[in-house]
Amino acid sequence: MGALAFLPPAVAQDRTTEEGEAQITDPNVECSPYTYPPVAQAENQFPPTWTVATILPNDTAAQNRYNSIQGQIPNIPPKGTQPQSLTGDFSGFSYPSDDPDCWWTSSHCDYPKLPGIPNDITTVPEPGTLGYGFDDGPNCGHNVFYDFLQSQSQTATMFYIGSNIMDFPLEAQRALADGHEVCVHTWSHRYMTALTNEQAFAEIYYILRPLTHLQLELMKLVIGVTPTCWRPPYGDVDDRIRAIAQAMGLRTIIWQYDSSDWLGNATVTNGNYQALIDAATSGTFNDIGTIFLTHELTNLTMSEAIDWYGNLTSAFKHLVPVGVALNVTKPYVEDGYTLPTFAQYVNGTHVGSIVGSVNGTASNTSASTTISSATATTTSSTPTAGTNAAQILPINSVGWLVITAALVGGVLST
Repeated sequence: MGALAFLPPAVAQDRTTEEGEAQITDPNVECSPYTYPPVAQAENQFPPTWTVATILPNDTAAQNRYNSIQGQIPNIPPKGTQPQSLTGDFSGFSYPSDDPDCWWTSSHCDYPKLPGIPNDITTVPEPGTLGYGFDDGPNCGHNVFYDFLQSQSQTATMFYIGSNIMDFPLEAQRALADGHEVCVHTWSHRYMTALTNEQAFAEIYYILRPLTHLQLELMKLVIGVTPTCWRPPYGDVDDRIRAIAQAMGLRTIIWQYDSSDWLGNATVTNGNYQALIDAATSGTFNDIGTIFLTHELTNLTMSEAIDWYGNLTSAFKHLVPVGVALNVTKPYVEDGYTLPTFAQYVNGTHVGSIVGSVNGTASNTSASTTISSATATTTSSTPTAGTNAAQILPINSVGWLVITAALVGGVLST
Protein backbone atom coordinates (compact mmCIF):
# COMPACT_ATOMS: atom_id res chain seq x y z
CA MET A 1 0.00 0.00 0.00
CA GLY A 2 0.98 3.63 -0.36
CA ALA A 3 3.55 5.42 1.75
CA LEU A 4 3.22 8.66 3.60
CA ALA A 5 3.63 11.65 1.30
CA PHE A 6 6.13 14.07 2.79
CA LEU A 7 6.20 17.59 1.43
CA PRO A 8 9.32 19.75 1.50
CA PRO A 9 9.15 22.70 3.87
CA ALA A 10 8.17 25.92 2.16
CA VAL A 11 9.52 28.23 4.85
CA ALA A 12 12.10 28.12 7.61
CA GLN A 13 10.97 25.68 10.28
CA ASP A 14 10.21 26.61 13.89
CA ARG A 15 11.91 24.03 16.15
CA THR A 16 11.18 25.94 19.38
CA THR A 17 7.56 25.04 20.23
CA GLU A 18 5.13 22.18 19.82
CA GLU A 19 3.06 24.36 17.48
CA GLY A 20 6.05 25.02 15.24
CA GLU A 21 7.30 21.46 15.34
CA ALA A 22 3.86 20.17 14.32
CA GLN A 23 4.07 22.15 11.07
CA ILE A 24 7.11 20.24 9.79
CA THR A 25 6.34 17.52 7.25
CA ASP A 26 9.85 16.72 6.03
CA PRO A 27 11.03 13.74 8.13
CA ASN A 28 14.67 14.68 7.65
CA VAL A 29 13.92 17.97 9.40
CA GLU A 30 11.59 16.43 11.98
CA CYS A 31 14.13 13.80 12.93
CA SER A 32 17.13 16.09 13.20
CA PRO A 33 18.23 16.76 16.78
CA TYR A 34 17.22 19.81 18.77
CA THR A 35 17.57 20.92 22.37
CA TYR A 36 14.57 21.27 24.66
CA PRO A 37 15.80 23.19 27.72
CA PRO A 38 13.66 21.50 30.43
CA VAL A 39 14.95 18.08 29.34
CA ALA A 40 18.53 19.26 28.82
CA GLN A 41 18.60 20.83 32.28
CA ALA A 42 17.24 17.67 33.95
CA GLU A 43 19.18 15.15 31.87
CA ASN A 44 21.45 14.06 34.71
CA GLN A 45 18.36 13.14 36.76
CA PHE A 46 17.36 10.45 34.25
CA PRO A 47 18.92 7.12 33.24
CA PRO A 48 20.77 7.07 29.93
CA THR A 49 18.36 6.62 27.03
CA TRP A 50 17.91 3.14 25.58
CA THR A 51 19.53 1.42 28.53
CA VAL A 52 17.72 -0.59 31.18
CA ALA A 53 16.67 1.86 33.88
CA THR A 54 17.88 1.50 37.44
CA ILE A 55 17.54 3.71 40.48
CA LEU A 56 20.27 6.32 40.17
CA PRO A 57 23.04 6.42 42.78
CA ASN A 58 22.32 8.53 45.87
CA ASP A 59 18.67 8.96 44.88
CA THR A 60 17.14 8.55 48.31
CA ALA A 61 13.64 9.54 47.23
CA ALA A 62 13.52 6.86 44.53
CA GLN A 63 14.91 4.24 46.87
CA ASN A 64 12.35 5.10 49.53
CA ARG A 65 9.52 4.85 47.00
CA TYR A 66 10.79 1.48 45.83
CA ASN A 67 11.11 0.26 49.41
CA SER A 68 7.51 1.30 50.10
CA ILE A 69 6.09 -1.04 47.42
CA GLN A 70 8.33 -4.06 47.98
CA GLY A 71 5.75 -5.64 50.25
CA GLN A 72 3.29 -5.66 47.34
CA ILE A 73 5.62 -7.48 44.94
CA PRO A 74 5.12 -11.26 44.85
CA ASN A 75 8.10 -13.57 45.21
CA ILE A 76 8.40 -14.45 41.52
CA PRO A 77 11.92 -14.51 40.07
CA PRO A 78 12.81 -12.81 36.78
CA LYS A 79 12.39 -14.93 33.66
CA GLY A 80 15.47 -16.11 31.77
CA THR A 81 19.03 -14.83 32.03
CA GLN A 82 20.20 -11.32 31.22
CA PRO A 83 21.34 -9.96 28.85
CA GLN A 84 19.72 -12.25 26.28
CA SER A 85 16.38 -12.27 28.09
CA LEU A 86 16.15 -8.48 27.80
CA THR A 87 15.39 -8.89 24.09
CA GLY A 88 13.13 -11.91 24.49
CA ASP A 89 15.59 -14.79 24.27
CA PHE A 90 14.38 -17.12 27.03
CA SER A 91 16.17 -20.17 25.66
CA GLY A 92 17.28 -22.54 28.39
CA PHE A 93 14.71 -21.15 30.82
CA SER A 94 12.54 -23.87 32.32
CA TYR A 95 8.99 -22.77 33.12
CA PRO A 96 6.11 -24.98 34.38
CA SER A 97 3.46 -25.81 31.79
CA ASP A 98 0.64 -24.87 34.18
CA ASP A 99 1.79 -21.23 33.99
CA PRO A 100 1.78 -20.40 37.73
CA ASP A 101 2.73 -16.74 37.16
CA CYS A 102 0.16 -15.94 34.44
CA TRP A 103 3.01 -15.15 32.06
CA TRP A 104 1.51 -13.63 28.93
CA THR A 105 4.51 -14.45 26.76
CA SER A 106 4.14 -18.13 27.60
CA SER A 107 0.38 -18.60 27.41
CA HIS A 108 -1.33 -15.26 26.64
CA CYS A 109 -2.68 -15.42 30.18
CA ASP A 110 -4.47 -12.18 31.03
CA TYR A 111 -6.34 -13.22 34.20
CA PRO A 112 -3.84 -12.92 37.06
CA LYS A 113 -3.58 -15.92 39.33
CA LEU A 114 -2.70 -13.92 42.42
CA PRO A 115 -5.57 -12.22 44.28
CA GLY A 116 -5.96 -8.48 44.22
CA ILE A 117 -4.40 -7.88 40.78
CA PRO A 118 -6.81 -6.60 38.11
CA ASN A 119 -7.21 -8.48 34.85
CA ASP A 120 -5.33 -7.18 31.85
CA ILE A 121 -7.43 -5.08 29.47
CA THR A 122 -7.58 -6.95 26.16
CA THR A 123 -11.05 -5.99 24.93
CA VAL A 124 -13.43 -3.06 25.29
CA PRO A 125 -16.99 -3.39 26.55
CA GLU A 126 -18.72 -1.43 23.80
CA PRO A 127 -20.09 -3.62 20.97
CA GLY A 128 -18.75 -3.08 17.50
CA THR A 129 -15.95 -0.88 18.84
CA LEU A 130 -12.22 -0.89 18.18
CA GLY A 131 -9.92 0.36 20.93
CA TYR A 132 -7.64 2.37 18.67
CA GLY A 133 -4.02 3.03 19.59
CA PHE A 134 -0.36 2.97 18.60
CA ASP A 135 2.81 1.80 20.35
CA ASP A 136 6.43 2.95 20.40
CA GLY A 137 6.01 6.68 19.93
CA PRO A 138 6.70 9.41 19.70
CA ASN A 139 8.13 8.73 16.27
CA CYS A 140 10.20 11.74 15.28
CA GLY A 141 8.58 11.76 11.82
CA HIS A 142 4.94 11.34 12.82
CA ASN A 143 3.52 14.72 11.79
CA VAL A 144 1.99 13.58 8.50
CA PHE A 145 0.35 10.68 10.34
CA TYR A 146 -0.94 12.87 13.17
CA ASP A 147 -2.15 15.39 10.59
CA PHE A 148 -4.16 12.60 8.98
CA LEU A 149 -5.71 11.57 12.29
CA GLN A 150 -6.55 15.20 12.99
CA SER A 151 -8.16 15.56 9.55
CA GLN A 152 -10.42 12.63 10.42
CA SER A 153 -11.26 14.01 13.89
CA GLN A 154 -9.79 10.74 15.15
CA THR A 155 -8.01 10.38 18.46
CA ALA A 156 -6.22 7.31 19.76
CA THR A 157 -4.27 5.90 22.69
CA MET A 158 -0.54 6.56 22.29
CA PHE A 159 1.85 4.32 24.21
CA TYR A 160 5.06 6.34 24.51
CA ILE A 161 8.60 5.15 25.27
CA GLY A 162 10.53 7.29 27.74
CA SER A 163 13.73 7.30 25.69
CA ASN A 164 11.79 8.54 22.64
CA ILE A 165 10.30 11.33 24.74
CA MET A 166 13.80 12.36 25.83
CA ASP A 167 14.97 12.45 22.22
CA PHE A 168 11.91 14.20 20.73
CA PRO A 169 9.96 16.01 23.47
CA LEU A 170 8.08 18.42 21.17
CA GLU A 171 6.73 15.44 19.23
CA ALA A 172 5.54 13.97 22.53
CA GLN A 173 3.69 17.16 23.38
CA ARG A 174 1.65 16.92 20.21
CA ALA A 175 -0.28 13.89 21.48
CA LEU A 176 -1.85 15.85 24.30
CA ALA A 177 -2.30 18.91 22.12
CA ASP A 178 -4.26 16.85 19.59
CA GLY A 179 -6.44 15.24 22.25
CA HIS A 180 -4.95 11.74 22.21
CA GLU A 181 -4.76 9.59 25.32
CA VAL A 182 -1.15 9.09 26.44
CA CYS A 183 0.00 5.92 28.21
CA VAL A 184 3.34 4.49 29.34
CA HIS A 185 5.41 2.04 27.28
CA THR A 186 8.42 1.93 29.66
CA TRP A 187 11.78 3.63 29.55
CA SER A 188 13.82 1.41 27.22
CA HIS A 189 11.33 -1.09 25.70
CA ARG A 190 12.77 -4.28 27.20
CA TYR A 191 11.02 -7.52 28.13
CA MET A 192 9.73 -6.63 31.57
CA THR A 193 9.64 -10.14 33.06
CA ALA A 194 13.39 -10.40 32.42
CA LEU A 195 14.06 -7.47 34.77
CA THR A 196 14.77 -7.47 38.47
CA ASN A 197 12.19 -5.86 40.73
CA GLU A 198 14.25 -2.69 40.98
CA GLN A 199 14.76 -2.49 37.22
CA ALA A 200 11.06 -3.03 36.55
CA PHE A 201 10.18 -0.33 39.06
CA ALA A 202 12.66 2.08 37.50
CA GLU A 203 11.44 1.33 33.95
CA ILE A 204 7.91 2.38 34.80
CA TYR A 205 7.60 5.10 37.32
CA TYR A 206 8.27 6.72 40.64
CA ILE A 207 6.45 9.64 42.08
CA LEU A 208 7.81 10.77 45.44
CA ARG A 209 10.00 13.57 44.16
CA PRO A 210 8.42 15.74 41.42
CA LEU A 211 10.04 15.93 38.00
CA THR A 212 12.88 13.59 38.74
CA HIS A 213 13.25 10.22 37.08
CA LEU A 214 11.86 7.83 34.61
CA GLN A 215 9.05 7.75 32.24
CA LEU A 216 6.06 8.89 34.24
CA GLU A 217 7.93 11.82 35.69
CA LEU A 218 9.49 12.53 32.31
CA MET A 219 5.98 12.69 30.89
CA LYS A 220 5.09 15.20 33.60
CA LEU A 221 8.15 17.28 32.76
CA VAL A 222 7.65 17.22 29.00
CA ILE A 223 3.94 16.68 28.36
CA GLY A 224 2.51 17.99 31.61
CA VAL A 225 0.57 14.91 32.73
CA THR A 226 1.08 11.68 34.67
CA PRO A 227 -0.66 8.74 32.96
CA THR A 228 -2.58 5.97 34.70
CA CYS A 229 -2.26 3.34 31.96
CA TRP A 230 0.59 1.35 30.48
CA ARG A 231 1.36 -1.41 28.02
CA PRO A 232 4.28 -3.80 28.62
CA PRO A 233 6.53 -4.04 25.56
CA TYR A 234 5.83 -7.23 23.59
CA GLY A 235 2.95 -7.86 26.02
CA ASP A 236 5.56 -9.41 28.30
CA VAL A 237 3.99 -9.35 31.75
CA ASP A 238 3.40 -11.72 34.63
CA ASP A 239 1.87 -11.34 38.08
CA ARG A 240 5.07 -9.84 39.49
CA ILE A 241 5.21 -7.10 36.87
CA ARG A 242 1.45 -6.53 37.11
CA ALA A 243 1.81 -6.03 40.86
CA ILE A 244 4.59 -3.47 40.39
CA ALA A 245 2.52 -1.56 37.83
CA GLN A 246 -0.55 -1.69 40.04
CA ALA A 247 1.44 -0.38 43.00
CA MET A 248 2.30 2.65 40.87
CA GLY A 249 -1.29 3.29 39.81
CA LEU A 250 -1.21 1.86 36.29
CA ARG A 251 -3.84 -0.13 34.39
CA THR A 252 -2.32 -2.86 32.21
CA ILE A 253 -3.54 -2.75 28.60
CA ILE A 254 -2.67 -5.58 26.22
CA TRP A 255 -4.51 -6.45 22.97
CA GLN A 256 -6.60 -9.18 21.37
CA TYR A 257 -5.53 -8.89 17.71
CA ASP A 258 -2.03 -8.12 16.37
CA SER A 259 -1.22 -6.36 13.09
CA SER A 260 2.44 -7.49 13.24
CA ASP A 261 3.15 -4.23 11.41
CA TRP A 262 6.45 -3.90 13.26
CA LEU A 263 7.86 -6.75 11.15
CA GLY A 264 8.09 -4.41 8.19
CA ASN A 265 6.33 -6.90 5.91
CA ALA A 266 3.38 -5.19 4.23
CA THR A 267 1.93 -8.50 3.03
CA VAL A 268 1.77 -9.86 6.58
CA THR A 269 0.40 -6.59 7.95
CA ASN A 270 -2.26 -6.33 5.24
CA GLY A 271 -3.36 -9.88 5.95
CA ASN A 272 -3.73 -9.14 9.65
CA TYR A 273 -5.71 -5.97 9.02
CA GLN A 274 -7.96 -7.90 6.68
CA ALA A 275 -8.44 -10.69 9.23
CA LEU A 276 -9.57 -8.15 11.81
CA ILE A 277 -11.98 -6.57 9.35
CA ASP A 278 -13.35 -9.98 8.37
CA ALA A 279 -13.95 -10.76 12.03
CA ALA A 280 -15.74 -7.45 12.50
CA THR A 281 -17.98 -7.85 9.45
CA SER A 282 -18.84 -11.44 10.43
CA GLY A 283 -20.22 -10.29 13.79
CA THR A 284 -17.37 -11.33 16.08
CA PHE A 285 -17.57 -8.03 17.94
CA ASN A 286 -21.35 -7.66 18.07
CA ASP A 287 -21.37 -8.15 21.84
CA ILE A 288 -17.99 -6.81 22.91
CA GLY A 289 -15.33 -4.71 21.20
CA THR A 290 -11.65 -5.44 20.73
CA ILE A 291 -8.14 -3.96 20.83
CA PHE A 292 -5.75 -4.16 17.86
CA LEU A 293 -1.98 -3.78 18.23
CA THR A 294 -0.47 -1.24 15.83
CA HIS A 295 2.54 1.08 15.94
CA GLU A 296 3.81 4.50 14.97
CA LEU A 297 7.21 2.85 14.83
CA THR A 298 8.08 3.43 11.15
CA ASN A 299 6.84 5.16 8.05
CA LEU A 300 5.50 1.80 6.93
CA THR A 301 3.44 1.18 10.07
CA MET A 302 1.98 4.69 9.91
CA SER A 303 1.28 4.38 6.19
CA GLU A 304 -0.53 1.11 6.77
CA ALA A 305 -2.66 2.74 9.46
CA ILE A 306 -3.66 5.48 7.01
CA ASP A 307 -4.33 3.06 4.18
CA TRP A 308 -6.57 0.80 6.27
CA TYR A 309 -8.34 3.54 8.19
CA GLY A 310 -11.34 3.73 5.85
CA ASN A 311 -11.82 -0.02 5.93
CA LEU A 312 -11.70 -0.03 9.73
CA THR A 313 -14.30 2.72 10.00
CA SER A 314 -16.54 0.77 7.63
CA ALA A 315 -16.15 -2.52 9.53
CA PHE A 316 -16.50 -1.12 13.06
CA LYS A 317 -19.25 1.07 14.43
CA HIS A 318 -16.74 3.12 16.38
CA LEU A 319 -12.97 3.69 16.57
CA VAL A 320 -12.10 5.29 19.90
CA PRO A 321 -9.15 5.56 22.32
CA VAL A 322 -9.05 2.68 24.77
CA GLY A 323 -9.75 4.97 27.72
CA VAL A 324 -12.84 6.34 25.99
CA ALA A 325 -14.14 2.82 25.34
CA LEU A 326 -13.67 2.12 29.06
CA ASN A 327 -15.27 5.43 30.09
CA VAL A 328 -12.09 6.52 31.83
CA THR A 329 -12.77 10.24 31.88
CA LYS A 330 -9.82 11.09 34.17
CA PRO A 331 -6.85 9.50 32.41
CA TYR A 332 -4.13 11.36 34.31
CA VAL A 333 -3.23 11.94 37.94
CA GLU A 334 -3.55 15.69 37.46
CA ASP A 335 -6.96 17.35 37.71
CA GLY A 336 -8.34 19.23 34.73
CA TYR A 337 -7.40 16.78 32.00
CA THR A 338 -10.30 14.67 30.79
CA LEU A 339 -11.35 12.28 28.07
CA PRO A 340 -14.90 12.33 26.73
CA THR A 341 -17.20 9.52 27.77
CA PHE A 342 -17.93 6.90 25.16
CA ALA A 343 -21.40 8.39 24.63
CA GLN A 344 -19.91 11.86 24.16
CA TYR A 345 -17.32 10.56 21.70
CA VAL A 346 -19.76 8.73 19.45
CA ASN A 347 -21.96 11.82 19.46
CA GLY A 348 -19.17 13.97 18.11
CA THR A 349 -17.11 15.17 21.09
CA HIS A 350 -13.74 13.63 20.31
CA VAL A 351 -11.54 15.58 22.71
CA GLY A 352 -11.74 16.28 26.41
CA SER A 353 -10.69 19.33 28.36
CA ILE A 354 -7.33 20.61 29.53
CA VAL A 355 -6.83 22.92 32.48
CA GLY A 356 -3.10 23.47 32.77
CA SER A 357 -0.05 23.47 30.55
CA VAL A 358 3.26 21.71 30.09
CA ASN A 359 4.90 23.86 32.74
CA GLY A 360 2.01 23.38 35.15
CA THR A 361 0.49 26.86 34.96
CA ALA A 362 -3.27 27.13 34.86
CA SER A 363 -5.19 27.84 31.70
CA ASN A 364 -8.56 26.94 30.23
CA THR A 365 -8.31 25.30 26.86
CA SER A 366 -9.64 22.29 25.01
CA ALA A 367 -7.55 19.25 24.25
CA SER A 368 -7.47 20.24 20.62
CA THR A 369 -5.67 23.45 21.52
CA THR A 370 -1.93 23.36 21.11
CA ILE A 371 -0.01 23.22 24.37
CA SER A 372 2.50 25.95 24.99
CA SER A 373 6.04 24.86 25.71
CA ALA A 374 9.41 26.16 26.73
CA THR A 375 11.69 27.26 23.93
CA ALA A 376 13.75 24.60 22.23
CA THR A 377 16.82 25.09 20.08
CA THR A 378 18.05 23.12 17.11
CA THR A 379 21.47 21.68 16.59
CA SER A 380 23.39 21.13 13.39
CA SER A 381 24.49 17.58 14.06
CA THR A 382 23.64 14.65 11.84
CA PRO A 383 20.01 13.47 12.12
CA THR A 384 19.55 10.67 14.65
CA ALA A 385 16.56 9.20 12.83
CA GLY A 386 14.54 9.64 9.69
CA THR A 387 14.16 8.04 6.31
CA ASN A 388 12.42 8.37 3.00
CA ALA A 389 8.81 7.27 2.81
CA ALA A 390 8.10 3.54 3.05
CA GLN A 391 11.54 2.66 4.36
CA ILE A 392 11.92 1.16 7.81
CA LEU A 393 13.03 3.49 10.57
CA PRO A 394 15.05 2.05 13.43
CA ILE A 395 13.29 2.55 16.73
CA ASN A 396 16.40 4.29 18.01
CA SER A 397 20.12 4.61 17.53
CA VAL A 398 20.77 1.08 18.76
CA GLY A 399 18.64 -0.42 15.99
CA TRP A 400 15.66 -2.73 15.88
CA LEU A 401 15.23 -4.13 19.36
CA VAL A 402 11.99 -5.67 18.17
CA ILE A 403 13.51 -7.52 15.26
CA THR A 404 16.07 -9.17 17.52
CA ALA A 405 13.35 -10.55 19.77
CA ALA A 406 13.06 -14.32 19.90
CA LEU A 407 9.90 -16.27 19.17
CA VAL A 408 8.74 -17.38 22.59
CA GLY A 409 5.77 -19.65 23.07
CA GLY A 410 4.47 -18.74 19.64
CA VAL A 411 4.37 -15.06 20.51
CA LEU A 412 5.98 -12.55 18.18
CA SER A 413 4.51 -9.12 18.89
CA THR A 414 5.30 -5.80 20.54
